[in-house]
Amino acid sequence: MIKTERTGFEPVDQLLTGHVFSKDAHSTTLPPLLKSHFPRHWRNAAAGILNVPRQSRKEATPHRSFLNPIRKSLAIAVLGILLFSNNRILRADVISAQDEMAAVATISASDAGRHIAALADDAFEGREAGTRGGRAAGAYIVDNIDRLSLEPAGDAGSFYQSFGRMRNILALVPGSDPAVADELVILSGHYDHVGYGKKSNSYGPFGLVHNGADDNASGVAGILEIAEAIQSLPTPPRRSVLLAFWDGEEKGLLGSKHFLKNRPDPLGTYQIVFCINLDMIGRLRNDRLEVFGSRTAEGMRSLCSVANNYKATKALELIYNWKISADSDHYPFIKKKIPTLMFHTGLHDNYHRPSDDVHLVNLIGLEPVAQFTLRTLLKVAHNPEDIKPFREACRQESEAKRRKLESRAVSGKKARWGIGTRGDQAEPHVPVIVRVEPGSPADRGGLKVADRLVRIENKTLVDQSDMVSQFGQLTGEVELTIERRGKIMKIIMKEDDNLN
Repeated sequence: MIKTERTGFEPVDQLLTGHVFSKDAHSTTLPPLLKSHFPRHWRNAAAGILNVPRQSRKEATPHRSFLNPIRKSLAIAVLGILLFSNNRILRADVISAQDEMAAVATISASDAGRHIAALADDAFEGREAGTRGGRAAGAYIVDNIDRLSLEPAGDAGSFYQSFGRMRNILALVPGSDPAVADELVILSGHYDHVGYGKKSNSYGPFGLVHNGADDNASGVAGILEIAEAIQSLPTPPRRSVLLAFWDGEEKGLLGSKHFLKNRPDPLGTYQIVFCINLDMIGRLRNDRLEVFGSRTAEGMRSLCSVANNYKATKALELIYNWKISADSDHYPFIKKKIPTLMFHTGLHDNYHRPSDDVHLVNLIGLEPVAQFTLRTLLKVAHNPEDIKPFREACRQESEAKRRKLESRAVSGKKARWGIGTRGDQAEPHVPVIVRVEPGSPADRGGLKVADRLVRIENKTLVDQSDMVSQFGQLTGEVELTIERRGKIMKIIMKEDDNLN
């Protein structure tokens, strides 16, 4: 993000001679861009059946001519069986709760820690964009995504999109629904850092390796874990998903800006509909995760809150921050009017310093952040109707406006249930609680100012008018579903006969 102080490091050329990298990171061998979205084992099965030995016209016999149509018919039959037995195509409209739970469970703190330890090793010399350490870090990422059989989406059939001496890394998961497969959901994070540090990019001391374990080896590790989880699904999401690792973020968001202006040929026909950016997710404290961009489309807060309240994992406390500034790679997407979220566990004293090292990363905390990110991503990529168009108003909103919206209202006439609310333009179906009368049913039930009212007696709301109408029809005991800092909970209000 746009600072054990360690001076020693292993020579990068020694690192590059290991099994992970080629000797020269500039010439890493990469697989060709797959032309088809069919899984590799289907293509191999078809090739094995259709691969009739080449022969001259003289060598051909009536017997073989007779067999060729049979072999082709057999190939079609076998492919048909594969198609109808492989739910990657047939179940384009289904990712079951069981499938999602199994994918979420593949995300591992220990595996993420292995990636962070590699990327934040002194051998990468702080991963400065355009340097040998930065290129070696890119080679490490490519090696890992290639093992997952992801499709290259960079230049000339590679995973790389080069600009100057820098390289973005792009990998595609094709969508399973032809109706929306040309819509692209991006999961991104930058992999560069500040090298040895200098006055313009470090809080010092300068000249020492800045490993950037949190900034942003943690985000890269999260994306690699999520990539593996997506690939474990029996059905890909309906929309296509692009896994993007940006270079040059620390030099001014260069990689994400370049991508938006110069998309590689494999992605030229896709429409970018959503982006999630991970930057510094390795220092979770008190289960609090900062969420930026929740105002960029209507209903984004509700989307995140639903994804956060997943029965198989502990809910995080989501701190929704309305600030929009050019401090990470979410900003260029918002500037391009693309609904975008960024997840961030907060700044710390080691930020842009040599002391941002591996032993300080909260791996146990990174796991639920990555799991939450996966669930949010799947909701967007597999349920196209969940996302609405970009909200222009988000550019004029700020933390000051958030505080004003959520501020306590002056007590007025006593209400029957003791509740006062305000409407939120970005979440019109979830009114904000701004007044709770002391001693009222709402107060006794545990309602608090700044809570969001999600449902009344399990009925969703249209707006504040609908809320008033529903309350007017109820007596006695009422169950409310509320959202409080990303956590969804239920409270019971019991009517007080003394309140009119």
